[in-house]
Amino acid sequence: MLANLIIRDFAIIEHLEVDFDAGMTVLTGETGAGKSIIIDALGLLVGGRGSSDFIRSKAKKTDIQGLFVVAHNPRLFALLAEHDIEPDGQNVLLERELSRTGRNVCRINGKIVTTSVLRTIGEQLVDIHGQNEHQELMNPEHHLAILDQYGQATIAPLLATYQQIYRRYRDLKRQLEDKQKNEQAYVQRLDMLRFQLQEIDSAKVQAREDELLTQERQQLMNFQKISLALQQSLAMLTNEEPNALDLTAVAMEQMNSIADLSPKYQELADHLDSAYYELQDVGTGLQDQLDVLEFDADRLSEIEQRLEIINNLKRKYGPSLTDVQSYEQKIAAEYQQMKQVTDAGDQIETEYKTVRTNLLAAAQKLTQARHEVSEQLAQAIHQQLASLYMDKAVFAVHFQPQKTPNFTHAGQDQVAFYLRTNPGEDLKPLVKIASGGELSRIMLAIKTIIAHSEGVTSIIFDEVDTGVSGRVAQAIADKINLIARYSQVLCITHLPQVAAMSDHQYLIEKTIQHDATTTSLHPVTGEERVEVIAKMIAGKEVTTLAEEHAAELVAQAAASKRERDL
Repeated sequence: MLANLIIRDFAIIEHLEVDFDAGMTVLTGETGAGKSIIIDALGLLVGGRGSSDFIRSKAKKTDIQGLFVVAHNPRLFALLAEHDIEPDGQNVLLERELSRTGRNVCRINGKIVTTSVLRTIGEQLVDIHGQNEHQELMNPEHHLAILDQYGQATIAPLLATYQQIYRRYRDLKRQLEDKQKNEQAYVQRLDMLRFQLQEIDSAKVQAREDELLTQERQQLMNFQKISLALQQSLAMLTNEEPNALDLTAVAMEQMNSIADLSPKYQELADHLDSAYYELQDVGTGLQDQLDVLEFDADRLSEIEQRLEIINNLKRKYGPSLTDVQSYEQKIAAEYQQMKQVTDAGDQIETEYKTVRTNLLAAAQKLTQARHEVSEQLAQAIHQQLASLYMDKAVFAVHFQPQKTPNFTHAGQDQVAFYLRTNPGEDLKPLVKIASGGELSRIMLAIKTIIAHSEGVTSIIFDEVDTGVSGRVAQAIADKINLIARYSQVLCITHLPQVAAMSDHQYLIEKTIQHDATTTSLHPVTGEERVEVIAKMIAGKEVTTLAEEHAAELVAQAAASKRERDL
C-alpha cells in the first residue's frame, strides 16, 4: 500500500505530506481545491509523462516521493531484481524530480532509473482510474488482458505453454523471412564473402609483414650506399695508416703511464680503455656486416611483388594490415553464419512447419479455455451489475472470427466487450454505447471481481462515480469498499455516500495568501467528518437535516461494514 506521500512545488501544492492506511481512503473538498492534482502527482511518480507545466509558479523544480509497503508481490520483486534494485524489506521508495531546465531524475530505493523502468515498477504498485478515462474499458486491446486475468487459474498455464512455442515459432519465421526476403542478394553476399575470404586467406599475410618487407627492400635498394659506408668505416678504424684504432691504442698507453699520478688521469685512462675495446667490437661488427652483405636482385623483385599483394589487400580491406586481419575474422564469422542458415534452410523450414502446427494446437486450446472463461466472466459481471442497478443490462465477450490464424504473443484471439443496456436492443461494442455512468459501474463490477488477483498495491479512483446519484451512488460506494478489502483504495469523490463508506477521509482545501494559492490536506474524523459529509450533501448552507442525513450515512456505512465482516 501507499504508506507515505510527499509532494513539493507541484501545481498549486507548495508542500504536502500525508500518511495513508490500508482500506478505503477518500479525498474530498471543493471543486478546484486540488484533489485531482494529488492524483496527477501520483501519476507522475509512477512514470507518467512529465512537463515543466507541473512545477509550481516561481519554483525551480518539483519533487514527489512515495513510500509503498508491499507484503507480497513476486512479480514486483522479480522486476526489482531484474533491474538491480536492492530491496528494502517490504518498502519500495519511488522518487521523481522535474526541473525547469528539463532535468528529469527518477529513483527507486535510491537508485537512479529511467522513466521507462519507473513506469514498469509503478504499474505494479498503482492502478489509476481517472474521470472519463476508463482506459482499459475504452480500449478493446485491453479486454483480452482483463479476460485472462479473471480466468488466470485456467488460462495462465495454457498461455505460458503457447508463448513458449510462439517464441520459437517467431525466431524460425524471422530466419526464413530474412533468407527469403531477398534470395538473390543473399546469394550475392555469400559469394562476395567467399571471394574475399579466399583472397585474404591465399595471401597468408603475417603480423607486421609489410613493415619487415619494407625495411628489407630499403636495404636492398640502398646496397651500394650501405656497402660503401661499411667499407670506409672499417678502413678508418683498422685499415688506414694511421687508423683510429691504432691511434686510440697509443693514447691509451700514454694515459696509462701517468694514471697513477692523479685520479683524473686514471679516469681518462679508463675511458680510453673502454673506447679502444668498443672500437674493436665495432670493427668486428663492420667486418661481419660486410661478410654477409650481398645484393640479391631476385629477392628484391620477390619483395616488390609481395608488397604489391599486401598493399592491394590494405587498399580493399585496410588501411592497415591489422585491419585486414580483423576484417577477415569478421567476414569469416558472417560467412559461417550465413552458410549455416543456407545449409540448414531445409531443416529450418521443416522445423517451422512442425512448430507452427504445435502453435496452432496450443492456440486452439487457449481459445477454447477463453470461451469457457468468457461465459463465467459475463455471468459474474451480470451479477455485479445487478447490484449496481443495471440488472437489465447484458454483458458479453465477443470473439472476432479468424479466417486464418493470426498468431500474436497473447494468442490468436481478438476479443471485445459487448453490452446491451435495454431489453430488445442488439448487443453492441461497449466502447460505442456505454455512458460515463455505465462505464463507471462496469469498471467497478470488473474491479470487484478481479481485485483480489490484480496484484497492485494501490487502486486510485479519480471521480469515477461522476454522473450517478441516489441508490446507484450507494451501490458504487459498497463496491469500492469491497475492492478495498483486497487492495488499498484512494478515492476522490463528490458523493456523500462514497465518503461515508470510507475507512479514512481527508479534506483538501485551497487557500490564498499573499497572492499565492496553496493546497492543504488534513484527516477528518468524528463529528468533523459528519460536518464535511453534510456540506457535501447541502452545499454552502449546512442544515440540521443535512447533518442528520450525514450522520445517518456514516452510521449505516459502519453497520454495513460490520455486517459484512461477520
